[in-house]
Order: sequence, then structure tokens, then C-alpha cells
Amino acid sequence: MVFAAPNDAVARAEEVLGTDPPPLHASVAHQVIGIWQRDWGDMRIALRHLRRARDLAARAESAEREADVLGTLGVALVHAGRTRQGLAAFERGVGRGSGHTRARVLYRRAYAWWVLGHHREALEDVRKAIPVLRQADDVIWTARALTLRATVHLALGAVERADADFTAAEALWDTTGQEHDKADAVESRGLAAFRSGDVPVALRLLDEAEERYAKLGTPTFMLNIRRCEVLMAAGLAPEALAEADAAIGVLDGIGGQSTRKAELLLGAARAARLSGDPHTAIARADLAVRLFAAQRRGWWETHARLVLIEARVAAGRGSGRLVADAAAVADRLAAFGAPAAPEASLLAGRIALGLGWTADAERHLAVAARSRHGGPPLARVTGWAAQALSARAAGSGRGVLEACRRGLDVLDDHRMTLGASELRARATEQGAELAALAQQASLARGGPRRLLEWSERWRATVLSAPPTRPPADPALLSGMTAYREIAARAEEARRDGRPVPALEREQRRLEREVRSRTLHIRGADPGGGDRFEPERLLRRLGDDVRLLELAVVDGRVHVLLCARGRVRRWAAGLLVDAEREAEYIQAGLRRLAHPGAEGRLPVVEAAGARLEELLFGPAVGQLGSGPVVVVPPGRLHRVPWALLPSLRERVLNVSPSASSWLRARETAPPPGGRHVLVRGPGLATGGAEVPELVDRYGTAVVLEHADARVPRVLEELDGAALAHIAAHGAFRADSPLFSSLRMADGPLIVHDFERLDRSPYRIILSSCDTARFASVGADELLGLVTALLPLGTAGVVASSAPVNDAAVVPLMLALHKGLSAGLSLAEALRDARAALPGDAVHQATGWAFTAFGAA
Repeated sequence: MVFAAPNDAVARAEEVLGTDPPPLHASVAHQVIGIWQRDWGDMRIALRHLRRARDLAARAESAEREADVLGTLGVALVHAGRTRQGLAAFERGVGRGSGHTRARVLYRRAYAWWVLGHHREALEDVRKAIPVLRQADDVIWTARALTLRATVHLALGAVERADADFTAAEALWDTTGQEHDKADAVESRGLAAFRSGDVPVALRLLDEAEERYAKLGTPTFMLNIRRCEVLMAAGLAPEALAEADAAIGVLDGIGGQSTRKAELLLGAARAARLSGDPHTAIARADLAVRLFAAQRRGWWETHARLVLIEARVAAGRGSGRLVADAAAVADRLAAFGAPAAPEASLLAGRIALGLGWTADAERHLAVAARSRHGGPPLARVTGWAAQALSARAAGSGRGVLEACRRGLDVLDDHRMTLGASELRARATEQGAELAALAQQASLARGGPRRLLEWSERWRATVLSAPPTRPPADPALLSGMTAYREIAARAEEARRDGRPVPALEREQRRLEREVRSRTLHIRGADPGGGDRFEPERLLRRLGDDVRLLELAVVDGRVHVLLCARGRVRRWAAGLLVDAEREAEYIQAGLRRLAHPGAEGRLPVVEAAGARLEELLFGPAVGQLGSGPVVVVPPGRLHRVPWALLPSLRERVLNVSPSASSWLRARETAPPPGGRHVLVRGPGLATGGAEVPELVDRYGTAVVLEHADARVPRVLEELDGAALAHIAAHGAFRADSPLFSSLRMADGPLIVHDFERLDRSPYRIILSSCDTARFASVGADELLGLVTALLPLGTAGVVASSAPVNDAAVVPLMLALHKGLSAGLSLAEALRDARAALPGDAVHQATGWAFTAFGAA
């Protein structure tokens, strides 16, 4: 019963022990309690019960019973870090048992070998056990053995063999009532999906396994370990670190398995390194190395040493000793047959390159590059990165660009299997090095046009194709409705000054549920998205429009000016200086949103002139007098572009990439020309522009008061020609896809917009912070505006800073006046700024708004 109904089994065992049972029965009862404590409780208590079970079996003079208990005890000793004692218990158990019992002990020893990282020994034992278990018609233990063999195959990178064993085991589990084993099978299938490169399915299966374990009331630390691995591959390293650290805390609190603690520490070290925290990574990895060494787990210890070296390099500690250490780790991993061996060779090559040891670097990189032609996507990317670095060391610019192209093609295909915009965006981080290498090679040997191509190759890729529309999942839809209701109640309580901790906890829980289900969405088949063609861009720009793409190479901004059939390049300032100046300006605009800060206006204007010099450099003299399109990197999304002196009186569009500007430019407006005006609750001005706009657009759909509810708003927005939304905006830096606009029934979030078949052709967001983004991945932005652009919206007007609500009203009325006269959003916004009063509040309000896209 212990793996079918664990808590019931323990209760029954305690009942048996309360009846003064004979030694044989008491041995079984103590073994059950020992298993429960071993897997979900205190290892010291587990060992006490299992040793008692062994002694009682000996008193009962049952060799088979004693062999069975010795198998269970061996697993517990290994998990407690007492490897030598555990293996001795197995040896005795195999010798004491026969037939069917001996096969069960061999299965348990195979499991222990897997925990220790001795995969060949594990396969040998489990292969001996399976025929005997099948012959005895022992369905449960046969299924366990097949699941274990599949898991060992996965550790060795043999995904197809693992799939065959998982399929066979699953068919057997369907005939049993072993609920915990069934949950473990679901968890294992999640691991198999991950190893084959299917991150959404892996996340879904691991979440399903967690639900099953929760119903049984049993914690499972192996699930935490596996989910950390998947989260890191999905670009969610901070979440993986939080999960690992939380699980370590729980494990320490109950005195749980030492082996699992070491594995969790290894996961935490990897996650910390990927999160940009090398010092935490070093501390976690160093402790993991020591624990694995004490547990005699060489396979695991070697993996932990790899992470430790990576973290030391990230902390700036590159040295010849680390080259030797990384090479030794690569050799050991290769001897183990571990799929991570190419990563270690790549690391050794990188360190050697940094030291100028070209011959050593090329030798290690050549080994790592072998992985580029086979295996999961991320393993192939490792190989192509090694090939690109090897080509650079050899002075072959063409070889660098070819390797980068091939590697990014692999990541493109992988990225398109991800349905969630967040996962697509975060996945680009895995191609950041390849994109940077290609840009460096283009700058050194290619012309401006080639640098433009590579600047576009890995910029704003999440906008290259529409996100996969969320399925009509009743659980997802009901979760979003519940989230909206709780968020509305929490907001109402805050306004009334009532306590909200319980509501906030429930809101966070529902957020996790909605986000989790969204991450499960699978993408389309590989090959989505358009390839960027400079010639097509130059044709579209014509003679008047100038597009400035700001590419960042080695920390410096390079201006690529596209106009009149040519691409020219100028070097500008350092990106870090521009970011600092942009934040200073943002602080000034926040002050200017309130009356009484007029003295800050000259200071902010002077900062705008300094920022322009950093961003445009000599190119500022080449802008001509026509419209300008600025394509900034993601890290400059907070720049209020209209504040820059050369852009203040221009028709100005901003776009995350030249490709997205092209698509917006070529997007046709929908038939019918339907206008939608939405007014949310709680605005200081009450959305005063909306009633006047009703008069301007006599046939517009007007949604306000009780009509401004999310389902109705989404229904009317779908396919509209123009939408104006006056509603409080809230940007969520911690979870950008929960950035929202407040409606009558709660927040309208980015996830809601992604359910639209086609978002409005033009949309105006007249509230604060609606153009704020989270910069993630290599060069991606997540937020309200970037959710709209790939869904059919050709133009958005939104603010990147807090604004004065009263000053927004005349700006919006003037903007719509221009639209009614047939102007584009950018043209109408320029004229609207010019029509505002000349005081500081109105000027700052005008600068805060930007026209995104091309409509």
C-alpha cells in the first residue's frame, strides 16, 4: 500500500505494531514506516525502523523477508550518504534472496546505482531483474523496473530507448492502483519530453505529477529537481533558484535525504549562474561537490565541478588552472557517457581563448563542436557555439557567420515549438552569444548592411510570428475569470483601507495557475517567422523616411541609418551611459507630471540633449527633414524619444525591430472601419476625453461603467479599426504578461489580448505606463504594446512614463483631430504635441507618449 495510499499504509502499519505481532508481521510493518520516512520524512527515523525490520526478519528466520528488507535498507543508506554501508546491504540482500525476491533486490540496487551515477551498473542489474519479474507476473515491480531503465537511458542521452520503456511501463501502470507510482510515471514522462526538447509538454506533465502527489499528501524532491532543470531550459532561472532553495529548506526541516539535497544544491548552483549571480552559484556548487564526494557519487560530483568552474569564470576568475580543470571534467563526463561533456569542452575552449592560448582553445572547441549535428536543440547550439569560436580563433569571419547562422536556425526551430510569448522571448537568451559573435564579425569585416542583417537576426524575435492562441481550455478561462474577480476585490479593499493579505495570496496563487497553464501551450511547427531582407526595407522607406537601427556591439551603440537605398554606420556612445541618462530623464518626467516642478524642465531638456549625443553621435546631422523611425535595443525601451532635440518636431515612429516596422507598414486596415471607445473606472478626470470623442465618432462603440467589462471589451476590440482605451494602466516588472488596464470587472491583462483573433489596427492607450516593458532574453520586450503588434495592430500610441491625467485630455483630443483629418498616428501625435499649452506639465505629458509601429 505504501506507494498506492502512503498515509493509509503507515496508519495500518502502526495498527499492526500495536497488536504485539509476530516477528515476520512486525518486520513488514517497520519496513513500511521506514519506506515512508525514507522517501517523505526523516532519514534517521527511517534507518531506525528499517534496521529493526531487518533484525525482526532474521528472528523470523525468513531469508526472503531479510533480503527484501536489506534492499530497502540499502536504498535508505545510499540516500543518507552512507554509500559503502548501502552497497554492503545490497550485496548481502542479493546473496540472501532467490528468484523473485532477488530480482526485487536487484531492481533496488539498480535504483541505487542510478542515484550514485553508476549508469552501466544500473542497466546491468535492472536487465537481470526484468525477465524474472515478468516471469513471476509481477506487474507493479516490472513497471517500476521499466521506468527506472528508461530514466537511466535518459541520463545517457538515449531518448528513443527511454521512450520505448516508458510506453511499456505506462501500459502496465494503467492496470494497477499504485497512485504514487503512477504519479512518478507522469513525472518521468515529463523528463523524457524535456530531454527530447519539448519544454511545454515537460512543464505540463510535471505540473500534473505535482497535482497527483498533492492528492496523496506526499512531498517529492525529485520533482523539484527535474522542474528546476526544465525551468532553466525555458529561461526561467530565477524561478528555478527559488524552487531549489525552497525545497532545500523543506528537506533540511524534516531531516530528509542527503542525496536529494546535493542534487538540489547542484540545481540551485546552475540556476544562480544563469541568473547572473556567480557568487551564490560558487557557494552552492562548492557545497554540492563536497556532498557528492562524501556520498561517492562521481558522476554527480563531476557535473557539480563543471558548474563550479563556470561560476568561477563568470566571477572573473579565468586562469590556466581552470582550463586544465575544465578539460579534466570534460574527459570524465565523456568517460561517463554524459551528454554534458561538450559543455565542459566548450568551457575549456572559452577560458583558453580568453588567455590567448589559441592552440589549446582550438583543440577543446573541436571536441565540443562534434555535438552540433545531433541530439536535442540546446546540445546542438552548444556545438555551433564551439564551431563559431573556433572559426574566430582561426581568423575566419565567414566561418563565424556560417556557424552563427546554423546555430540560430536550430534555436529558431526550437523557439517556434514554444507557444507562450514569455517562453519564446526568454529562449532567445540561449542565442545571445551567437548573435553577439556574428555582430562582432560583421563589424570587423562586413559592411553596414551585413551588420544590419545580424542586428535584426536575433532582435525582437517574439514579434516575428503571432503567439499561439491559447486553447479554449475551460480551466484556463475560469482561472483568468477568478483572477480578475480577486484582483478587483483586492483593489477595492485597498481603496477602502481594508487589509488585503488573504486576497493578495489568492491573487498570486491564481496568477501562478494562469501562467502555468499558459506555459503549457505548444507552438506551431518549426519554420515560422519571416527572414529580414534589407532591400525590402530600403524599398519601403522610399526617399523621405529614415530608419535608425541602434545596434550594440561590445557595449557601444552603432547607428545604422537606412535611407535612399543605402545603409550607413556611425559609432555613438556607450550603452551603459545612455541607460543611466535615460533613467535620469525618467525621474525628471515623473516630477514634471505634477504642478510645481517647472524648474526641472531645463534640466530634463539638457539631459535629452546629452542622451541624443550618446545614442546618435555624428548621425544626428544626417536625419534630413522627413519622418524618422527609431529601432532601439530592448535595454533602451525607457527612452522618451520625443524629448531628444532632433526628434521633437518630427513625425516619429518607434519599433522594436525593422522587421516589425515592415510588417506594420504592410498591414492592411480591416474592412468596416469600426471605432471602439473604452472608459475604465477610477480615473482622476473620469476619462474626460471619451464623451467628446463620442461626438467626433458618432457611430463608435462606447463601453463605459458596467459595459466596460473584460469579455465585452475583448469582443469589441477584436478586428476594430481604431480603439481608444482610457483606463488605469499597471506595469508588472515581476510578471510583465500580467501588466493590465483596469476595467469595471477587474484587470484586462496581456494574456487576454493574446486571445484576440486580430487586435485593433490602431490602438491608443491614454494612461500612465502603458508603454513600459520588461527586457528579457537576448533583446526582447514583454508588455502591452509588444503583445499587440504581432496580433495585427499596425500602430499604438502609449506612454512610457507617469503622466498628468488632466494634461492628457487635450493631448488626446488633438490627436484624434489629426486622425480624423487622415493623418497617421505619428503625424497626429506630432501635431497634438505642438497644439498643447507651453507649460512644463503639458510639455512633459507630450514627451511621455510615443507612436509605436507604422500606422
